[in-house]
Amino acid sequence: MSAPHAHNQPGPQHSGPQQPGAGRPKVTEREARRVAEDAREQDWRKPSFAKELFLGRFRLDLIHPHPMPPAEDAERGEAFLAKLRAFCESEIDSARIEREARIPDETINGLKQLGALGMKIDRKYGGLGLTQVYYNKALALVGSASPAIGALLSAHQSIGVPQPLKLFGTQEQRDAFLPRLARTDISAFLLTEPDVGSDPARLATTAIADGEGSYLLDGVKLWTTNGVVADLLVVMARVPRTDSSKGGITAFVVEADSPGVTVENRNVFMGLRGLENGVTRFHQVRVPVANRIGPEGAGLKIALTTLNTGRLSLPANCVGAGKWCLKIAREWSSVREQWGKPVANHEAVGAKISFIAATTFALEAVLDLSSQMADEDRNDIRIEAALAKLYGSEMAWLMADELVQIRGGRGFETAASLAARGERAVPAEQVLRDLRINRIFEGSTEIMHLLIAREAVDAHLKVAGDLIDPDKTLSDKAKAGAQAAGFYARWLPKLVTGSGQLPRTFGDFHPDGHPDLSGHLRYVERTSRKLARSTFYAMSRWQGRMETKQGFLGRIVDIGAELFAMSAACVRAELLRTTEEYGREAYQLADIFCRQSRIRTEELLDRLWTNTDDLDRTVVQGVLSGTYTWLEEGIVDPSGDGPWIADATPGPAKNDNVHRPIR
Repeated sequence: MSAPHAHNQPGPQHSGPQQPGAGRPKVTEREARRVAEDAREQDWRKPSFAKELFLGRFRLDLIHPHPMPPAEDAERGEAFLAKLRAFCESEIDSARIEREARIPDETINGLKQLGALGMKIDRKYGGLGLTQVYYNKALALVGSASPAIGALLSAHQSIGVPQPLKLFGTQEQRDAFLPRLARTDISAFLLTEPDVGSDPARLATTAIADGEGSYLLDGVKLWTTNGVVADLLVVMARVPRTDSSKGGITAFVVEADSPGVTVENRNVFMGLRGLENGVTRFHQVRVPVANRIGPEGAGLKIALTTLNTGRLSLPANCVGAGKWCLKIAREWSSVREQWGKPVANHEAVGAKISFIAATTFALEAVLDLSSQMADEDRNDIRIEAALAKLYGSEMAWLMADELVQIRGGRGFETAASLAARGERAVPAEQVLRDLRINRIFEGSTEIMHLLIAREAVDAHLKVAGDLIDPDKTLSDKAKAGAQAAGFYARWLPKLVTGSGQLPRTFGDFHPDGHPDLSGHLRYVERTSRKLARSTFYAMSRWQGRMETKQGFLGRIVDIGAELFAMSAACVRAELLRTTEEYGREAYQLADIFCRQSRIRTEELLDRLWTNTDDLDRTVVQGVLSGTYTWLEEGIVDPSGDGPWIADATPGPAKNDNVHRPIR
């Protein structure tokens, strides 16, 4: 879980700069970028629909016809969903979890008996071996009953110990740990530190080989989701470079009850009150070499690769939230009357309901398509999964906010208060609080913009990167110039015209008696080329400064997200037309979503070049220099005292261990 640092210190009297993290590795911006670049997957061995979209190539053939799961996988998945639904309805008390701020042991034990800890673990290790599609359906279902439980199961399987072992572990490691993780043991992923969020190059937790077959871990990890109740941890720590080892950030499986492991605090958040998230300290913790995942220095690559599909668990919870928002909006808006008619029939409210319905349809389309592609493994989905996380977290938050507005004062009132005065206990404000973190953890929206943008311009950097690299020689730049000239001579002419300008293209998306989706796909094709032209122009204009234009890059990515969502919505509607009785209604939802999405896309395209980015930077410098401190007058700051960033100096535990084993 990655999140911004908490601002918990009063103002002017403590406003001087601080130097947290004494002894932390000193890392320049260039070094930090190099670490991040070395960790990302460098090659594209499989096709990517989203990557092609950013290059101006609309490869509908990569996603249409919509891929489908094998019948056996679907049958097993549906059977588990039926059991899980029964458990959610009878054994999960969401109000109790919110009230007590913890998931009861008996609930967690029930999930273990159900096999929910092993949904993604292969059956030969005692897991259920569900596909990504059905794993996500299960998360959406259980997350609607309790987002805290959804987060527990997701953190355990999507980024916890099972997935890194599946991808990078030895057979011995899988045999030793996966049977435990499938049935009894909860896992957590520990990367973030008090002074390290999305910049892992400054990681301070160390793992030093003792020469006797073990490493000694020292350091402090923050925001360890599941860390308070976990049995097994995957920990990222820095191994020092030696004459015989290159060292670097390395991944380890650590037993949570090892001597020297202390959960020093259980963190409390504005939402997800049942989240077992804490601060974990390691002091001279002995970890066998056999518990190292992959070679030394491969930790960040392991983490990023794990997240390529692991990120899909978050939009699964967002889809579940969207479906719930739609249900409540429908039920409430049909019975609540204002000025002689149900509020749903007032245009201002109706527009919100339409947005929730259309967006929920599109989010499910994006999730199912990305998940099915992950299961088939024919495509590289690193961009698709990242777009699903980015788009899902942003749109789910908007849907929840609209639901609170539709509910009015009741939307702001807690479910417990509603029940106390005799009304239905609808936790709208809780859902809003619970969803807010999705825009922050597993890569904040701002970080996702940069991550996706880097992948989106990868083809350009491969042919022209040396031209803007200050470390390259004139000979390297000349060679890169010739290579770039050849690439752009072939690529740029293809961005002028395309199938999106032919009125009958994609005609199979306009069956008789249904809304016309073919026009939306032609729009996607045309806009994809326009997006690629804009990216090329920006690179030509800013060259090496392109990476600093985060506002521009964010809009480029947001446009790509809208185009991907439109494509997925249309493809899903066509699938449902041929397989379900509500195909016509699916076409209607896809049509209204695309119309809403096109309006957002046009606004983003306009803002690529008409914006206040330069003026914003000027104002920011003024704020930081104190030019506008007069604007802060007339208030008091209720924040408590203390440092902005907690001390994370390695050493013995300072607090009691609040680790809570599940009994």
